[in-house]
Amino acid sequence: MDEEERVRVGPPDEINRVNDVTWELPLSYKKGMKVPARIIANEELIGAMDEGVFEQVTNVACLPGIQRYSFCMPDGHWGYGFPIGGVAAFDPAHGGVISPGGIGFDINCGMRLITTNLKIEEVKPKIKELVDELYKYVPAGVGCKGFVKISKDEFREVMKNGAQWCLQKGYATLDDIEHIEDRGKIAVANPDKVSDKAIKRGLDQIGTLGSGNHYLEIQEVRTENIYDADMAAVMGIKENGQIVIMVHCGSRGFGHQIGTDYLVKFLQVMPKYNIEILDKELACAPFNSLEGQDYYAAMACAANMAFANRQVITYRIREVFSKVFKRPWQEMEMNLVYDVAHNIAKLEKYTIDGKEKELLVHRKGSTRAFGPKRGKDLPEEYRRIGQPVILGGSMETGSYLLVGTDKSDETFCSTAHGAGRTMSRAAAKRKVRGEELQKDMEKRGIYVHGSTMAGLAEEAGCAYKDIEAVVDSLEAAGITKRIVALKPIGNVKG
Repeated sequence: MDEEERVRVGPPDEINRVNDVTWELPLSYKKGMKVPARIIANEELIGAMDEGVFEQVTNVACLPGIQRYSFCMPDGHWGYGFPIGGVAAFDPAHGGVISPGGIGFDINCGMRLITTNLKIEEVKPKIKELVDELYKYVPAGVGCKGFVKISKDEFREVMKNGAQWCLQKGYATLDDIEHIEDRGKIAVANPDKVSDKAIKRGLDQIGTLGSGNHYLEIQEVRTENIYDADMAAVMGIKENGQIVIMVHCGSRGFGHQIGTDYLVKFLQVMPKYNIEILDKELACAPFNSLEGQDYYAAMACAANMAFANRQVITYRIREVFSKVFKRPWQEMEMNLVYDVAHNIAKLEKYTIDGKEKELLVHRKGSTRAFGPKRGKDLPEEYRRIGQPVILGGSMETGSYLLVGTDKSDETFCSTAHGAGRTMSRAAAKRKVRGEELQKDMEKRGIYVHGSTMAGLAEEAGCAYKDIEAVVDSLEAAGITKRIVALKPIGNVKG
C-alpha cells in the first residue's frame, strides 16, 4: 500500500473488545492466522488507526511458530512488514522464525535519557548556544559523518563489543555501561555475517544522529509533571526546573543495509523451508536455520553499533555542556538514566500454557518493559521499581519517562516506543512550512535547529498522535506506569 493511499477506516467489524484498551481480531478474521491479533489502544486511538495496522498485525499472526498473540501497541501505524508498534514472539523449537520486517531497517533505533543538576534558569539564557553547539558536535541529516575515524578492523571491534568498545576508548564510564540494555553489548554478534557494503555504509557514522525522526532534545522537569516522586528520584529526577537530555537514533545506514541484505536472502530461501507468507515484506527464515542464525548474528552487530553510536553522542553532549558552562560534566551530574532499544529481536523466557519456553521476541517500534520480577536483568537501583522506559513524543509536545510492570509479561514485556505518526511525511510537508514552524516553536519557548526545513515540517507535532492518549492506554493496560512528563526547550533535529 502506497504511503499516500493509506486511509483511516476505524477497526474492522470483526474486532472484539476484550477490555477498555485491548481489542482482538480472532483467528477467523483471516485465513492462515495461527494466533489472534491484539491491539492495545483506547477508543480514540483505535478509531484513528490506519487500515495498514489491521492488515499487518494479522499477517504477522500467520507466521510460523508465533506464540499467544500478535500485538500492536497504541502508537501503532503502518510499517514495513510488521506495523510500527508491532510485537511478536516465536518458538524456535517449533519452527519459529526471525524476520527483518519484524525488526526494522534502523536496527536498535533506541532512546537514552541523561540527567543533569542544572536548572531551567541557568540553561534557558544559553539554550541557543547549547543547541547550536550540539548541532556542530553531533552531525545530523542524511549522509552525515561522525568524528570517530576508525579502520575496518576497528569497526569489527565496534560490531562485537558495542558500547563496551566505547569504554575501552574513553567515550564511556563503567556507570554508563551498567545503565544500557544488555550492558551495551549483544554477545552473539559476528562481523563475518555482515556484508562489505554494510561495513562501508557504517564505518564513518558513529556519533551521528542521522535524519527522519531522530533527535537530541534538551528538556525541562516540572513538579506538576512528576507522577511518582519516589521512583523519579531513584532515576535521578528530583527537582522542579531540572534539565535532562534525551537522544533518539540507531544504527543508521549500517543497520539498513544489513536488513536489506537478509531480506533478499530470506526471499530466496523460504521455499527450501516450505514457508509461505502473505506479504513479501515479512520474508523470514527459521530462527534455528543457518540463514536465521546468520541474520541474528548480523543484527546483533548493527545493534552493537547503535549502542556505540548513542554512547559517542553522549560523550559529545557532555563535551558541549562542559564547554558552554565551563565546568566538568561530572560536576553537572550528567548521568545516564537508561538506554533502551527499539527495532530488535531478543531471546527471552516466558511461560506459555504452563510451560517455560525460550522465545524470540520481535519488537518493531516498541520497547522492552521489564517489571520488578525480572529485576536481575536490570541495574541494581531499578530492580524494585522496574525498567525505565523512555517514550519519545513530538518535538512540540514532549516525552515521557515510564517504568515497566510485572503485568507487561502479558505483552512479552513490551510497550510503546513513542507517540506514533498519524500523518505521512509527505502530507506533513504539504500542511506545514518548516520556517514557520521553527519561528512558532521559538515563540513558545522551544529552540530547534534542524538539518533542513523540510525535515522540520515532517516532524511537526500535528503529524503525531496525542502522547497523553498513548500513555493513558499503556497505563490502563497495566504494562507501564508513568513517572514524569518531560517538556522540550531545545532540539537538534536530523
